[in-house]
Amino acid sequence: QVQLVESGGGLVQPGGSLRLSCAASGSIFRISAMGWYRQAPGKQRELVAAFISASTWFANSVKGRFTISRDNAGNTVILQMNSLKPEDTAVYYCKYWSHEYEYWGQGTQVTVSS
Repeated sequence: QVQLVESGGGLVQPGGSLRLSCAASGSIFRISAMGWYRQAPGKQRELVAAFISASTWFANSVKGRFTISRDNAGNTVILQMNSLKPEDTAVYYCKYWSHEYEYWGQGTQVTVSS
């Protein structure tokens, strides 16, 4: 089992920044990928950024604005979001996964509005 706890969401004006943090505990050795999804009202959940094996992946909509980082042990994954836009408003979820398992955090709300 892996437990994930997100923090760092909130309300920010367009052009602003937020930093989301995901703290993981449990059987992290089973995990081969970790990242962030988001789900806006009325839309499907989408992958935003991830570490997949040794590589990073970003959705086209966030390239150049978001970065993802992690500690060496994989216990913490950070999503730094800059130049935020109203269309970035969503619930953001941390996910750790492998071919056999997937674990989700509870989600944190990000609202970009003036």
